[in-house]
Amino acid sequence: MGTEDYLEQARELLEDFPVVDGHNDLPWALREQVRYDLDRRDIAEDQSAHLHTDIPRLRAGGVGAQFWSVYVRSDLAGDSAVSATLEQIDVVGRLITRYADLVAARTADDMENARRAGRIASLMGAEGGHSINNSLATLRALHTLGVRYMTLTHNDNLPWADSATDKPGVGGLSPFGHEVVREMNRAGMLVDLSHVAATTMRDALATSAAPVIFSHSSSRAVCDHPRNVPDDVLELLPANGGVAMATFVPKFILPEAITWTEAADENMRAQGLHPLDTTEAGMRVQRAYEEVSPRPVATAATVADHLDHMREVAGIDHIGIGGDFDGTAFTPEGLDDVAGYPNLIAELFARRWSPEDLSKLTWHNAVRALRGAEDVARGLRAERGPSTATIEELDG
Repeated sequence: MGTEDYLEQARELLEDFPVVDGHNDLPWALREQVRYDLDRRDIAEDQSAHLHTDIPRLRAGGVGAQFWSVYVRSDLAGDSAVSATLEQIDVVGRLITRYADLVAARTADDMENARRAGRIASLMGAEGGHSINNSLATLRALHTLGVRYMTLTHNDNLPWADSATDKPGVGGLSPFGHEVVREMNRAGMLVDLSHVAATTMRDALATSAAPVIFSHSSSRAVCDHPRNVPDDVLELLPANGGVAMATFVPKFILPEAITWTEAADENMRAQGLHPLDTTEAGMRVQRAYEEVSPRPVATAATVADHLDHMREVAGIDHIGIGGDFDGTAFTPEGLDDVAGYPNLIAELFARRWSPEDLSKLTWHNAVRALRGAEDVARGLRAERGPSTATIEELDG
């Protein structure tokens, strides 16, 4: 039987155990394309000409919970980064208010309630510790506003944490970085280790009392990109209770795509554009480059190769899905947008994954990790109050 023979089975599974996707950059796409004018990008309607995401395609894809990234670029710093993050949080709230298919979720129970009601649980994740401007009080404020994970870094180092795609700085986490992790544990905010250096991953796992996540990272053993998770780190997840959520970004999952993407990024810079620019102007440049230099194409099977390996190393209870839609210029064939998840589930059915295994991948693991963070937070808040430490005190 071919993968297509399992599509109906995949759709049936997703009706009961829909996808919890760890990372979607729709808020940033709305900022870049229409400056948050939701009338110009009404996601109740087909937006396939502009976006990877709209409600009809979320429904077709079997998405039951989405962590909306309230990402801001890491070249924004200080108060500008905080303000931009607040604008991102604001637009997620406006989306939830505007569309009845979406419902705000802040807890694991909220996610389960949304599943029973047939609505899409909407959570938020901040992508990069620059969003807190070295302030634990700002971190707690983001949690109060509904942010339920924070990626410790984006593409650049912070004074207190090393990124996967920057030169080594503090060698992982600084003392203040460890305090950020402890305060996230106390708040009940998941520590997200996508984008961080392997040294930062190991430091955070050594410090965190709660489950961690990788909201959109795949296997470094399968594709040797620094954004991916080494096997020795995957092996630590069972003891921690964490979840590594495989991403779909071709340059992170297909070795042949790494060099091609580096050249495409340089071409974008030569045109005066940021490599992550997915506006219409940016995509015209990308498509023109692709015409003269055809890109290697990943598929749903490419993602499945990562999930097979991650399951083997970390175990079925510690893997999930984080597509990174609307945060990447290119997507795999068959996973072109948020409607594509059934193709991945069908591929895994064809590889003899059981319905029980797949229900953990799509739903149970992510919900369990958030519930674990909530449980740890209750205990820690009973033991101690908010940290008033500053980076100057701890790092000198």
